[in-house]
Amino acid sequence: MNTGLVLVLVTVSIAFVFDFLNGFHDAANSIATVVSTRVLSPTLAVVWAAFFNFVAAFFLGTAVAHTIGKGMINLEYVTQFVVLSALLGAIVWDLLTWWWGLPTSSSHALIGGYAGAAMSKAALHAGIGRAVYGVIIPSGWTKTLVFIVVAPVMGLVLALFFMISVLWLFKDKSPRQVDSWFRRLQLLSAAGYSLGHGGNDAQKTMGIVAGALYAAGYMSKAQLAGNWGHWHWPIILLAHSAMALGTYFGGWRIVHTMGQKITKLKPFGGFCAEAAGSITLFGTALAGIPVSTTHTITGAIVGVGAVNRLSAVRWGVASRIVWAWILTIPAAGLVAALTFWLIHLVHPGA
Repeated sequence: MNTGLVLVLVTVSIAFVFDFLNGFHDAANSIATVVSTRVLSPTLAVVWAAFFNFVAAFFLGTAVAHTIGKGMINLEYVTQFVVLSALLGAIVWDLLTWWWGLPTSSSHALIGGYAGAAMSKAALHAGIGRAVYGVIIPSGWTKTLVFIVVAPVMGLVLALFFMISVLWLFKDKSPRQVDSWFRRLQLLSAAGYSLGHGGNDAQKTMGIVAGALYAAGYMSKAQLAGNWGHWHWPIILLAHSAMALGTYFGGWRIVHTMGQKITKLKPFGGFCAEAAGSITLFGTALAGIPVSTTHTITGAIVGVGAVNRLSAVRWGVASRIVWAWILTIPAAGLVAALTFWLIHLVHPGA
């Protein structure tokens, strides 16, 4: 077996390991509200979420994957070693934040790692100036960075609107009736959120895998820009399968943070948070904007808590999460850049 084929197999395999860890790390986003309101047991919740993570393969297209694959990093600097370093940087950051119990964004860790590795390559081979000005494609990054703020705000505003609407529409109903109805409705909202989660996050890995196949010569530039040729369905199905498995084996540390530490949730609050998150994720996935599912659902949960009173939100926990968000892209980028540099020391041709 030739070295190039071995390298692409290793890179693609690690991409799907990252996808698995993405599901594992972000399982809390899909199930925290439905578990914290006791609508589903943790075991049933992860099965429910994993199923809809996979089903998303057939509904939300590949617009986000194309943004990641060809719209953020100059393809001149995309090589197997760059992709490999990007994935390792993202995986290290994901594992650290999982251990710390912080619901950070796997998506932003991946794009941060991708940028850091590509910039490290450019700096080593073309100088610092080229690393700063020649690697990043501004249009792809602008919408991504803007939606770091916009996505959680959309989630918050929509959740706030849904909560006020529900409280007004059901003001004459008994708490028991409302609780009973929204326990059933929360099954639908949890399914919708998991669909949006799978449809948005699995696409980031698809874009990276397509980039790896292009860098290895197994995909033409036209195929990368188009429908990926005969790689189309294998990439989609494997990415969604890996994410669904990761969700199934889920990260319970972050479930506790998302479901209880930010604010206490009742079934109708969980429904409003998930419905708000679902709408945001559907819209951004179809528009090709790689947003963070973590940011989106956190904003929605804060919106639900803020309806009751501002003190219902534990702002100390929320601010700690925001700091983790801010650090994710540069931290993953730094780890990926160092990884690429180490690979370069061992393999100067990288």
